Amino acid sequence: MKKADIFEFYRRLAEDNPSPETELEWTNPYTLLVAVALSAQATDVGVNKATRALFATVDTPEKMVALGEAGLKEHIKTIGLFNTKARNVIALSERLIAEYGGEVPHDRAALETLPGVGRKTANVVLNVAFGEETFAVDTHIFRVGNRTGLAKGKDVRAVEDRLEKDTPAPFRVHAHHWLILHGRYVCKARRPECWRCIEIDLCAFRPKTPAPKGAATNP
Repeated sequence: MKKADIFEFYRRLAEDNPSPETELEWTNPYTLLVAVALSAQATDVGVNKATRALFATVDTPEKMVALGEAGLKEHIKTIGLFNTKARNVIALSERLIAEYGGEVPHDRAALETLPGVGRKTANVVLNVAFGEETFAVDTHIFRVGNRTGLAKGKDVRAVEDRLEKDTPAPFRVHAHHWLILHGRYVCKARRPECWRCIEIDLCAFRPKTPAPKGAATNP
């Protein structure tokens, strides 16, 4: 995609949704970290349902360790891979207490050493909690980047590197939220809703998905 088209792509997303936010519910950097770690191979909706009651009383590493692995499992047992995730959350909470005074480090390398925390999770925490210009590439962003031509890459890191290189300055903080939401609600995996997409003329995807009978189309 040409530089001018990339700028226009983001400009339209920004105009449509000036202040995008994560759909995960969180109250502080620690609960955000836990929520993102739990969201791997799970939906934000499912994570929110499981953590709403949890975060009402457990919002620090100390409280999580006191709750214990068995207690945490009771809260998150509706989430996929909950056994492994519970073990990781308790372990990362213990590490935060022992090495960081119970605080979430504002540092990618440090975050990635925590149990159950990979590059994508670290990127989300750095962006959402600390306002850094990071690009957390999930399945939605990987699909949108490759399908539209905005950021092509054979793997998530290649797409992240392309976004890092090509995303214009005015849009860098919110870019990954716009792309996630676009992939989740418009540029869907099985049937992209091209007929109502604000990027239809910029997108490389062919053929465009036709609108179902009676569906409203993008003017």
